[in-house]
Amino acid sequence: MTLNAPTVPFDPAYIRSTVERLLHEFLDQQELAASDIGEVALFTGLLRDMIAAGGKRVRPVLCVTGWQAVRDVPPPPVVYRVAASIELFHAFALIHDDIMDNSGTRRGRPTAHRALAAHHKPRPDADVLGVNAAILLGDLALGWSYEVLHGSEAAESLTAIWPVLNAMRTETLTGQYLDLTAAGNATADLETAWRIIRYKTAKYTIERPLHIGAILAGATREQLGALSAYALPLGEAFQLRDDLLGVYGDPGSTGKSSLDDLREGKHTVLIATALHRAPPSDRRVLRQLLGDPELDHEGAEQIRHILTARGARAAVEGLLTDRCEQALASLSTAPLQPAATARLHHLALSLTRRDA
Repeated sequence: MTLNAPTVPFDPAYIRSTVERLLHEFLDQQELAASDIGEVALFTGLLRDMIAAGGKRVRPVLCVTGWQAVRDVPPPPVVYRVAASIELFHAFALIHDDIMDNSGTRRGRPTAHRALAAHHKPRPDADVLGVNAAILLGDLALGWSYEVLHGSEAAESLTAIWPVLNAMRTETLTGQYLDLTAAGNATADLETAWRIIRYKTAKYTIERPLHIGAILAGATREQLGALSAYALPLGEAFQLRDDLLGVYGDPGSTGKSSLDDLREGKHTVLIATALHRAPPSDRRVLRQLLGDPELDHEGAEQIRHILTARGARAAVEGLLTDRCEQALASLSTAPLQPAATARLHHLALSLTRRDA
């Protein structure tokens, strides 16, 4: 794909549309290369559906903004291609995460494993088959996230970012492992809850995309440090917001059930704080209900009442505000391009809004 320099190269809408075009063209290429394998169209179709479902494309936007933070000139095509690679990696992570969480919807649509189960509905083992096929889809998206970089217009410039891409993969999967091992075991262990946030969200969603774009632009160590000072507290705030929405959010706005996180018994700062503050009677209720795969709306309301009554919700909202303010304060002395600093300020506010 040939990209012309846009009038507003750092406009998020332009970044999103460019990345989406790149992904669709890449999927077209995969279908053509495997034209004798009809099943590939099923996989590419599901990935197209995920793209069509929308999303803020936070990681691609931050990748391009990382470039702008160092060089306030239109980025070369390779930067958008790397941003598309990160988004395809994100698709892999979402597909597998939804399987592990047994989530039925994502952005208001059936998750990949549910869609694949529906595709094989006449079969008695459709649900199991849907999960297994979605694992393969996720594997394919992971492999393709690296393949999309091959043959890019400036392949030699990618050498510097390979260690960061590989670190992002390791950190993300480690964070997911920590999330899995802590789920269903309701404790007041805040340290583990914060480690999950650090590796599963803060680095993967905010820091690494910014670093990747900045490194492509020739960032100094000082500039990368400034981006980390902004990214890590913002990533924590972003996840705290997501945890609150997972429990209190309106499914019509969030696109996911308000029962999933509670049924899985996710180990979050919100839950750990409640268990730390609650009296024994409330702790017993929380440990009885959290992680129950059959949890109903009445049980969920009991949990929400305890979280609110014991001040856990207010405490997490306070932490969210503090982390966001910390990220914004870091920008005041950051050795970054002014336009990018303004963009990062705006992104911090939009990513930590209390609604969906």
